[in-house]
Amino acid sequence: MLSSNRLVQKCLKRNNASKTLSWFSRVAFPVNFVPQQEIYVIERFGKYARSAPGGPMFKVPVIERVAYVQVLKELVITVDNQKAITKDNVTIDIDGVLYIKIKDAEKASYGVDNSEFAIKQLAQTTMRSEIGKLTLDGLFSEREELNSRICTSINGASQEWGMSALRYEIKDIEIPSEIRHAMQRQVEAERTKRAEILRSEGLRESAINEAEGQRQARILQSEAQRMELINEAEGERQAAILRAEAKAKAIEVVAERLSGENGRQAADYDLAAQYIEAFSELAQEGNTLILPADVGNIPSTVATAMTTLEKISSARNQK
Repeated sequence: MLSSNRLVQKCLKRNNASKTLSWFSRVAFPVNFVPQQEIYVIERFGKYARSAPGGPMFKVPVIERVAYVQVLKELVITVDNQKAITKDNVTIDIDGVLYIKIKDAEKASYGVDNSEFAIKQLAQTTMRSEIGKLTLDGLFSEREELNSRICTSINGASQEWGMSALRYEIKDIEIPSEIRHAMQRQVEAERTKRAEILRSEGLRESAINEAEGQRQARILQSEAQRMELINEAEGERQAAILRAEAKAKAIEVVAERLSGENGRQAADYDLAAQYIEAFSELAQEGNTLILPADVGNIPSTVATAMTTLEKISSARNQK
């Protein structure tokens, strides 16, 4: 921001005009052309009279003069590097950039002697005050909020000066080397911790997946065994039914044949053949048996069996 007689001369000089011409344009010349985005502050007999915006400006020579020139463009003020102490007692070096704009040319001219110096000092003190409310970690994580709070605090005091702070940006933050090394070690430890967590999470997921796979495999295996046992039982049941049916059919056929002609002789022959076959199997080496005395009398044995069969048949017929 430009102010005072030095500022006026700087703004009114055109093509290295002499100081006499600058004074003539400022005081004696009745017509001036105000550049765009500038305002001339005119005094009459040393007292504020009016503000002239961009375009032609007429004034009464000698009686009126251009006292100040205010620029309405957005102005950039560099806030010099300064030391500040955080809430956790860490000393840092910090600088920034302040963007301001003049809203009221009269207040900017008469509200403060050196507006640029005043706004810079206000920005520095406000920045130190706001940093003192934050820890070092919070300073980095809440940088955007810090800029906003500094800008709000500056606006609260600069309204009386006819200026408004548009935004404030922190350029650079320098911390002590030992703190920087400690932060680097902390970052490395945090990364190592995250890597270990990710690795353990991977192992846990792998173990879970493996256990789930084994559980599913055991379930499928048990299901297969159950189906196999069911199928075997069903097969045995069907086989037993078929054997029973076949045996019943065989018995029916035998009974039918026995009731026919020469059935008695066929039965005697079959019993004798079965007796001889069974006796030959019983007479194997290593078998100890108790046999009746007339075991060699095959006709007597067959007759006894046939008599028993006839008695059973008679008893059935009586029932």
